[in-house]
Amino acid sequence: MEYARKAYYFLLDAVQTLLVAAAIFLVIYVFLFRPFQVDGDSMYPNFLNGEYVLTNLVALRINNPKLGDVIVFKAPPEPDKDYIKRVIGVAGDTIQLKGGDVYLNGKLLDESSFLSPSVRTYGGAFLKEGEVITVPPGEYFVMGDNRMYSSDSREWGFVPQANLIGDSSLVYWPLNDMKIVTNPL
Repeated sequence: MEYARKAYYFLLDAVQTLLVAAAIFLVIYVFLFRPFQVDGDSMYPNFLNGEYVLTNLVALRINNPKLGDVIVFKAPPEPDKDYIKRVIGVAGDTIQLKGGDVYLNGKLLDESSFLSPSVRTYGGAFLKEGEVITVPPGEYFVMGDNRMYSSDSREWGFVPQANLIGDSSLVYWPLNDMKIVTNPL
């Protein structure tokens, strides 16, 4: 009988521990941080296909994204998919693509801190070469770092604030590529 009582209390403690751990995990997952897997090469060479990024869900509720931030959002062309891209323009900014370069508010955007100088940026279906657009309030213009292979705002337009999920904080997998995600601008 003593053995059964010890086994009962052990199981009760184990179940309580698992429930507390599950509750903590759920709170963190729903309100604070969420993992995101990079799918594709649109952010190469800064983010690689298959890497896991920890996305901070609180940061974008407190502050709006800034130029250069890497964000995760519901993709406007496919709302059931999450995309990861870099913020190139915020509300009120003008953007122009000319001669393979990005102009922000009439000035050449210096992207040398995160892109090779050989990277060229050309227009798409939404933002055509030489055209100037203004980012409306509550929306963002985003692009992938691998400009030749990125489906981004040049093709499908602005990302509404309501589509934002979070700010990329940490690449945590694979372990040998672990790094904190910083804004290079």
